[in-house]
Amino acid sequence: MVDPQWTGQPVLAGRGLVKRYGTQYALAGIDIDIQAGDAVAIVGPSGSGKTSLLHVLAGILRADSGEIFLAGQRVDQLNERKRSELRRTEFGFVFQSGMLVAELSAEENVALPSLLSGKGRKESIEAGREWLAKLGLEGKEKRRPGELSGGEAQRVAIARALTHRPKVIFADEPTGALDTRTGRATMDALLAAAAESGAAVIVVTHDLELAEAMPRTVSIRDGLIATRLAA
Repeated sequence: MVDPQWTGQPVLAGRGLVKRYGTQYALAGIDIDIQAGDAVAIVGPSGSGKTSLLHVLAGILRADSGEIFLAGQRVDQLNERKRSELRRTEFGFVFQSGMLVAELSAEENVALPSLLSGKGRKESIEAGREWLAKLGLEGKEKRRPGELSGGEAQRVAIARALTHRPKVIFADEPTGALDTRTGRATMDALLAAAAESGAAVIVVTHDLELAEAMPRTVSIRDGLIATRLAA
């Protein structure tokens, strides 16, 4: 779907993004560029628009107006089937609760995006095992989510987000359900694994300490970007 010859432009860009809920603006005309390999924290008070921005960039929600470009190609006008395909092939997702399938083993959860994209089971499972090993979960491939600690389950979610080599990983409060120490370790694992794969990472978080440790921070207030900070 994305031009394999794309080079030099932001891997993901939003232009004039507007999203309304009734008369309330969640996004009031945001421009944002995400470079390949970027690690960006999006912060702001509740209701500021940060989660709406993540969901619009990821194609989960449609903006009311504006444009989104992935690897130089406009993607906001794609139909739902194409947007779903885009989310399966070009994006990875890590959510606060992990959202693992309770009935599947760790390796099966990690393989799921590849299987849904039409890849063979053996190939998908082997790739999943490689990422689980890289994230310190070797020997736990057959365990189900209920047999893992919270931090381990989030590492499975990270492996799942990375196994199909996405261009961008979206993480919505990925440490919100973890204690501070486990959350920091999980975040370090996510950033290291993403750097190895070359994926950009966009993290929505309320944790200002976590955000300050990220290479780049974008602050959202009243649906607009308030500041852009670099570590």
